[in-house]
Amino acid sequence: MGIVELLGLAGSVSLISGWRLYLTVFVTGMAMRLEWISLPENLQVLDAFANPWVLAISAFGAFAEFFADKILWLDSIWDTVHTAIRPLGGALLALAVVDASDPVWQVVVFLVGGGAALMSHGAKAGARALVNTSPEPVSNAVVSTGEDIAAGGLLFLAFANPVVALIIASLLLVLCLTLVYKGYRLWRKMVSSGN
Repeated sequence: MGIVELLGLAGSVSLISGWRLYLTVFVTGMAMRLEWISLPENLQVLDAFANPWVLAISAFGAFAEFFADKILWLDSIWDTVHTAIRPLGGALLALAVVDASDPVWQVVVFLVGGGAALMSHGAKAGARALVNTSPEPVSNAVVSTGEDIAAGGLLFLAFANPVVALIIASLLLVLCLTLVYKGYRLWRKMVSSGN
């Protein structure tokens, strides 16, 4: 893989981990185990993603997240608990994909991967908090199922065509930034009207 493909894959898995961390860890670990992607020599420690224990725990986590995300308000509690976990997972996933032999680039990749995961997590958690205020009970499950399909499809695309995944990851990052900004403006408006 060239640098563009690696960046596309790293950016995509980092962003997706902000939505579905356990699914992303499981798929990335399986990709490493099946040798769809190979780790650079200096980052062999990250082959832990392909460890059977990590695969089993991430599969269990993905299963639990699938159901927790469908239940009104439990999804927001789940997101709150994972606010620190998802960005760290996104940062580690980015490190596992990009061959950054220079320690400076390792730090850059770690920060960018974690930042991308935090941004997509913030957009997801904020959007889901708004969906939870809907009076009808079906919208939460519909939105969650859409996220499941999007995450699975984007993961498949990231491994099949990383250049297209880089374009989509860039668009998703812009969308996440927009959602976070609009959520912040809405929050400020609500706070200022309450005073």
